[in-house]
Formats: sequence, structure tokens, C-alpha cells
Amino acid sequence: MIARLPWPQIRTVLLDMDGTLLDLQFDNHFWRKLVPERYASRHSLPLDHARAEVVARTQAVEGTLSWYCLDYWAQQLSLDIVALKREIEHLIVVHPHVIDFLEALRADGKRVTLVTNAHPQSLALKMEKTGLARHFDAIVCAHELGLVKEQLEFWPRLREIEPFEPTSTLLVDDNLSILRTAWTYGIAYLVSVLRPDSAHPPKPPGEFPAINDFSELLPVG
Repeated sequence: MIARLPWPQIRTVLLDMDGTLLDLQFDNHFWRKLVPERYASRHSLPLDHARAEVVARTQAVEGTLSWYCLDYWAQQLSLDIVALKREIEHLIVVHPHVIDFLEALRADGKRVTLVTNAHPQSLALKMEKTGLARHFDAIVCAHELGLVKEQLEFWPRLREIEPFEPTSTLLVDDNLSILRTAWTYGIAYLVSVLRPDSAHPPKPPGEFPAINDFSELLPVG
């Protein structure tokens, strides 16, 4: 559990989606199991070979816009990536206490913005399945900006379309690389998520305050 945040000083809350608000089990199952299986079938490869090739391809572009781009992967793997995601949409699940937290933020007058690297089609599917969109004042997709959150240039670009003061902003994200970039940019309050995937044990805590679930950030205000 982290020390209580200084909520009176926080005006804006930026929230990641996959692994932060939503269980990363969906994405991990998709990339580690379903995609290698279908890639093996599509290209008549042994499963181990297909899995190794998918891992190598994803690692080569990790942390870039291509890594998150469904169109890129459809072209690279010759698979209908969006259709495959819909096959396992039942695994799209909101983490515990997320709704309570979002409602508390809105009740306290915070500006709440979803900031995600996810591709627009993935974002649309997840909002459709969860109904979370109504809880946000704004939703920003990295593909709109042509940059990802891991890049320092992303943050001033974000402020052009969604103004916020770094000194009064909280970012919650499960990706330590993104949190480090946000820290370099000057965002004052940073919180990491220890258990992005409910099927796996918590990650070791990094250098930022960390939570197991959003109950640890309540009450707000």
C-alpha cells in the first residue's frame, strides 16, 4: 500500500488502460497463445517455431508505435488481428475497484483522462466491452499523436490537445518505462500497478509508489 496521495493538490488524473484499468490477461493470452497458434496454422509452422518468430518480431519493435499497431501486425503476420481479438473478448475484464475509483475522481471534480498506446480498434473494442468510456472527460490514443508514451516528445504533444499542469497531475500506469519518461517530463505524482495480469503474481515494485489494486488510492478528496 502507498502513502495517501495529496488529493487537494491533484487536479488532473491520467490513466493507462491495459494492465492498469483492464486485466492484462487478455493481451498476454492473445500474444503468447492465440497469435502464435494461428500464425503456425496460417504458415504451416511448428508451434514452437511460430512462437519464437512472433516473440522476435514483437521484441524488435517493442516500445514503438508499430508494437501497438494492429494494422502493422495484420500485415506482418498475415492474420486478421481484430477478428482474433474478438474471439477472446470475454477475457476483457476491468480490474477490481476501478469503477469505484473513477466515480470518486469525478465526484471530487478531478479531470480524468484515459491515455493509451492501444490501437484505435483495440480501444474501441475494450470500451464497447467494459462501458468505461462514460467515466472519462477525455480519451487520448497515442496513434492520434503519432508518438507513444515511452517517448519524451509524447507528453508536450499531449498537452497541446489535453492541457494539464505536470505539477498537479497524477499518472497511473503499469509500464515502468512510461512512468520514467513521465517523471523526466515533470509529472509530479506517479503510481505503478503491481499486478497488471491477474493470472500472474505481482511484479517486483520499482522506484515509484505502487498499488495492487485501486482500493489503495481511495478515498479521493
